[in-house]
Amino acid sequence: MTDHQSPPTAYDMTLCAEELRDALAGHGITLPSLRVDLPTLASTYPPRAGLVALGNCNLATARALAAVLRKAADR
Repeated sequence: MTDHQSPPTAYDMTLCAEELRDALAGHGITLPSLRVDLPTLASTYPPRAGLVALGNCNLATARALAAVLRKAADR
C-alpha cells in the first residue's frame, strides 16, 4: 500500500525552517539565508514536497556545523 500524504502547507514549511533555525541556534550556529524555498511553495507540480533552503554560510559556520554533527554522531 502506498502512503499518500498531502503536500506540506506554507505553515508546515515555515514551522520546519523555524525549528531548524532554533535547533542550530542552540549550538551557536546561525545560517542567515535559512528560509522556505518560495518557488517550491508556489509549485503546482505534484507531488509538491516543500523545501527548506539552507543558503550560504561562511567557513567558520560550516566548520561549526560539521563539528556539531560529528559530536552528535559519536553519541
